[in-house]
Amino acid sequence: MTTQNKKTNLFDPQIVRRAISDSFRKLDPRIQVKNPVMLVVFICAIILTIVVIVEIAGSQYSDFKFNIQIMLWLWFTVLFANFAEAIAEGRGKAQADTLRAMRKDTVARRIRNGQEEKVSASDLAIGDLVLCEAGDIIPGDGDVVEGIASVDESAITGESAPVIRESGGDRSAVTGGTRVISDRITIGITATPGQSFLDRMISMVEGAKRQQTPNERALSVLLLSLTAIFLLAVGTLKGFTTYSENASGNQSFASLTVLISLVVCLIPTTIGGLLSAIGISGMDRMLRKNVLAMSGKAVEAAGDIDVMLLDKTGTITLGNRMATSLIPVWGTSIDRLADAAQLASLPDETPEGRSIVVLAKDKYGLRGRDLPSQTRFIPFSARTRISGVDLPGRDGTMRTIRKGAIESIWNHVRSNGGLFPLELNVTAHDVARSGATPLAVAEGSEVLGLIVLKDVVKGGIRERFAELRRMGIKTIMITGDNPLTAASIAAEAGVDDFIAEATPETKLQRIRDEQSEGHLVAMIGDGTNDAPALAQSDVGVAMNTGTQAAREAGNMVDLDSNPTKLIEVVETGKQLLMTRGALTTFSIANDVSKYFAILPAMFSGLYASAGGQLGPLAALNVMGLHSPQSAVLSAVIFNALIIVALIPLALKGVKYRPLGASVILSRNLALFGLGGLIIPFVGIKLIDLLLVNFKLI
Repeated sequence: MTTQNKKTNLFDPQIVRRAISDSFRKLDPRIQVKNPVMLVVFICAIILTIVVIVEIAGSQYSDFKFNIQIMLWLWFTVLFANFAEAIAEGRGKAQADTLRAMRKDTVARRIRNGQEEKVSASDLAIGDLVLCEAGDIIPGDGDVVEGIASVDESAITGESAPVIRESGGDRSAVTGGTRVISDRITIGITATPGQSFLDRMISMVEGAKRQQTPNERALSVLLLSLTAIFLLAVGTLKGFTTYSENASGNQSFASLTVLISLVVCLIPTTIGGLLSAIGISGMDRMLRKNVLAMSGKAVEAAGDIDVMLLDKTGTITLGNRMATSLIPVWGTSIDRLADAAQLASLPDETPEGRSIVVLAKDKYGLRGRDLPSQTRFIPFSARTRISGVDLPGRDGTMRTIRKGAIESIWNHVRSNGGLFPLELNVTAHDVARSGATPLAVAEGSEVLGLIVLKDVVKGGIRERFAELRRMGIKTIMITGDNPLTAASIAAEAGVDDFIAEATPETKLQRIRDEQSEGHLVAMIGDGTNDAPALAQSDVGVAMNTGTQAAREAGNMVDLDSNPTKLIEVVETGKQLLMTRGALTTFSIANDVSKYFAILPAMFSGLYASAGGQLGPLAALNVMGLHSPQSAVLSAVIFNALIIVALIPLALKGVKYRPLGASVILSRNLALFGLGGLIIPFVGIKLIDLLLVNFKLI
């Protein structure tokens, strides 16, 4: 999961060496039987091997050169399909090896009955409390129940910056194998050894628990049906050729080797050999985006979702309210308001307070200043909802500057004998209706104006939502804000709908309502209160920084804890479906050329004239192939090599474009359908020329 692993080359030499070894290991019939299409090729290769052995034993060498070449290329076909799967698995195994290096049997400081004892991490049980301090390796998955600490999770996330883990919030989950950098925390263990998040990551990335997805199973049934049809067709062809030979008095080129070659070339071996690699690489591409998919089904479902629920804070907006403008009361200059707002915000270390200081500096030219020694800062208090500063004025009197919530400043001004302007109260109401938060600024008993705070919508997010809309995905914003504020943010961000004043129950009910209408729903969350909705949704992406309950409920975990990652998850899921569809189209289309290669080779001698002219079926030899033997061998060789040629596309995936389903279908038919028709004609002809040129046939 480290950055180095994420940048692994498509064909890393170490992975290739392992994949070549695994290709031979996968010749085990117990493995081959899992892929019915390639099982047929495997059986055909065995039959031809027996034929060649019999020919050698009986010293029958009339068709030996042709038969042994067909036999070898059938074995290559099986090995190439094994290699495609092995190279996809190898990238995951390389990542799993790195993760295993993290998994150490560390010493845990377990607390029982108020006493600390040192035990092996493998002896910990769910519910145990362990103590970790700076430099300690966290011995197991758990939740922080006491304290706050900085934790290094770079071995899992690939990010060097440490993260904060603390008790009592949505950032309490810790992962075994990570390291505490500072401070001291008490952790409640939530997973038994062998069932930790790290263990599950290892199983997922190396494909140990990968099962076929529903679409993959459906496609496998289709491929099996096509294989059965072609087997039946070729099986009856021998009787037809015998009849035709008797009727015409001529011989056809329909030996057992040729019939086997016809079967292998006509069944969908291309997609059959790449299907598993496509599924594995889909999970791998998700992992390279630092999203751990708990199943291939989740990745596939991501490509089919049409409703997406996103939390407002941190996903659609920056997450912190920022000062965007100042509104002075009538009769007060904007410069005076800016000066007072900045002074009142100097002791405020919140993001909102710092943004007010920055606004006054950038927009009104107020730079840093030296304050008198008598200056007294009033920090923000949740009870008074006010912060400010007391400092000597130029005339020797004390300036008392305060900023805070409208009601709090109203009370403060009244207590000092002043009045709150009615016009400012109306303006504050309008600001609130627009989705922003107004803060009032006063000096002594005089109200100076308003500071407008706004949860700023992320740059480019509107365009991303427009992109999702073009893909046919409806976006729904979830927020705890009141309906007026929610409506304003939703309009600015460009989402299709919103849920205001959201509770766990309302989120869960909305997901169920959408699913009852036949929609597939994706959601992202990090808190315990998100767990029910994450579990209910078809694609539930939990933040790695979130609670253990959220990570357990989702079927994906975003290791970067980036809420906008859900959009990339959808794109990767759609890319997986597009890749599978494109290669299936190509595989079925390229069978056409093999008809024009093998069938003329088999039957061009039938119904030939006495003068030695070829029969009418020779007209189908549109490629002008040299001989029946070279035609069949060229088709078999191309059938094997095309699997190798398409491995990079299966691993990298078809380039994703945010287009509608009909447009994508048209593009795939034009590119992979037409390409699947044309490329084999060119490829088979070139192979035929090479075979003849090098006298290999």
